[in-house]
Amino acid sequence: MARGGYRPGSGPQKGTKYKKRGDKTEKPKKDKIPSDILEEAKSENLMPLDYMLKVMNDGNEPKERRDRMAIAAAPFCHARIAEGKGKKQEKDDKAKTAGAGKFAPGRPPIALVK
Repeated sequence: MARGGYRPGSGPQKGTKYKKRGDKTEKPKKDKIPSDILEEAKSENLMPLDYMLKVMNDGNEPKERRDRMAIAAAPFCHARIAEGKGKKQEKDDKAKTAGAGKFAPGRPPIALVK
């Protein structure tokens, strides 16, 4: 049985395009806050979140803009609600209920030492 060494026909075929492991040509992720909001916030010396909340609460702004600011500010103000408990929390809860009732630890013996 052959082991290691050159194997004819193995590897990528000639002319195929593939990514090498060392290539990092992906574009960097952009900020989650749009650039126009950042520029306007800088001009008023406000933090971007404060600016978004200010515009969102302003009744004179167009409804579309207020909606856009509310959507952009929501992830920073409200955390997502997780569905149910995590695995570790469920495991701890089951352990507490299993150690109760019939399987609860007994009382320690009375010490009658004088």
